[in-house]
Amino acid sequence: MKPLDRFDRLILHEVQRDARRTADRLAAAVGLSPAACQKRLKRLRDQGVIEREIAVLSPAAVGRSLTVIVEVTLERERPEFLDAFKARMRAADEVMQCYYVTGEGDFVLILTVPDMTAYEAFTRRHFFDEANVARFRTQVVMDRVKVGLATPLPTEI
Repeated sequence: MKPLDRFDRLILHEVQRDARRTADRLAAAVGLSPAACQKRLKRLRDQGVIEREIAVLSPAAVGRSLTVIVEVTLERERPEFLDAFKARMRAADEVMQCYYVTGEGDFVLILTVPDMTAYEAFTRRHFFDEANVARFRTQVVMDRVKVGLATPLPTEI
């Protein structure tokens, strides 16, 4: 993979803010021609630097007004048990993010549900009905202070 230069980082910074920006607007923001920006974007996508380009929705606007952060501790941590839990979390629509972490718990989940009843149903399906879940700890989000997945990038060399 070619190392990222200053222009790559500038382009990445801009597309993280707005992936729908036209090549002309992107070029004006970073100081390159539209063709050069398009060529660099293609390379960054092909190399996997840009993994996906998605729309960020308002959970409340689509009926998922409750955001929950859950720390999950497994009973057994052998690879097959970890892989099985990871697969279940990938398949669960409610789970927006799932991290395998160090510390007291094994996983941290961020999920959205319409209400507490839906969260209780989720816990029954994925925690109580799963013999390998030793315990889980729930935190309900009161205010979305900052939400994003943008990766900070230095733009100076």
